[in-house]
Amino acid sequence: MARDNGLDVHCLEFEKNPEASSVWLEREDLLLEFTRLVGAAQDGGSTIAECVSTANAIDFADDGSWLSEWTTIADLSSARADAALAEGKILIARSNWLRAVNYYQAAAFPFSSADQGYRSAIAGMLRCATNYVHHAAPRGEIVQIAWPGGYPLQGYFLPAPHTTGRAPAVICIAEPGQRKEEFLHKAAAHARDRGMAMLAVDLFGGEPDADFEQVVGRRDLEATVGHVMDYLVERDDIDDTGIAILGDGMKSSFVARGIAFDDRYAAAVCDGGLWDLHEREFLRDRLASQEPGVVLRPTLSRAARNIKCPVLIPAAERGWLQPERVKELYAQLKAEGRDVTLKIFTTRDAADPGHAGSPTPASTFIFDWIAARVGLPAARDGRHRGAALRRARDV
Repeated sequence: MARDNGLDVHCLEFEKNPEASSVWLEREDLLLEFTRLVGAAQDGGSTIAECVSTANAIDFADDGSWLSEWTTIADLSSARADAALAEGKILIARSNWLRAVNYYQAAAFPFSSADQGYRSAIAGMLRCATNYVHHAAPRGEIVQIAWPGGYPLQGYFLPAPHTTGRAPAVICIAEPGQRKEEFLHKAAAHARDRGMAMLAVDLFGGEPDADFEQVVGRRDLEATVGHVMDYLVERDDIDDTGIAILGDGMKSSFVARGIAFDDRYAAAVCDGGLWDLHEREFLRDRLASQEPGVVLRPTLSRAARNIKCPVLIPAAERGWLQPERVKELYAQLKAEGRDVTLKIFTTRDAADPGHAGSPTPASTFIFDWIAARVGLPAARDGRHRGAALRRARDV
């Protein structure tokens, strides 16, 4: 049975050991999703105890067990949040909604939008995310962003804390196929601690049964970057000279292409055009092997050549390209005079900035870099300081 993401949940070839602990090695996709959940614990997106107990309860001989077990713990967290809200315990409610968001997302992970279980899990995720945003401090908004073709984008806007006037902002945009809800635990606190507003957006739309295939087939995916910026610059609480963008995943040049011909960005965290450059060199080498007499020099894509704002390229020691290859491509960007910074995170320093492990050290570095580019100080001791607030720009 075909799945949106190329997975088939009906091919679960797992074993149960005598101690009833799950053997994950035969499904790397589910192992990575579990690792993502455990890594989210450091930023409040899960608890390790809940992750481990839920994983141990999954019966891999039952195709529906993954969905039902993660849905069960998500429902429990959601119910705890609702009960806490009824008692006026907002902090407890927020923490439980945040965990429920992640657990619902995990429940839906291996399934397609055609599955009722998927739609129910995504509906639960959206409900808890909405509750979290509406009870944030200060209160956030669920926003609609126009996109040509009748497919509006949905975003979560969290304003900068306690600012009077206009504040810098960071757009956190998910790569195609990834969801904006992760930014609620991975990025929101980092932006708030530095006095920035945050807008999290993805390409899924706002309904549980949104057909992602409508988006994947579009040739103008990078156009979303401009439409999101159009929305932000029209707000009267945002400093339009201090807007940065953070692309999650770093597995394509989606954001790099989007900012290449838009000079409104103060800074960007993305691959900087590395993927496009890697593809160009691959094609160049193939042509050279077929035409020995033809000498083709490496060239940057139009996107990489036209990026005007400072760019941070975060890469993982065990990422989609080997570090040596990343450094080679980075050297070509620097040789062209690009304002580009490369940061390779080792497995000891931090996890892949995109997903697995503990993303907190990488996020701390990234948001300190962004803060410096939009004129704000880095956060201290993981907490927001009044100095950051006082530096928020008034117009």
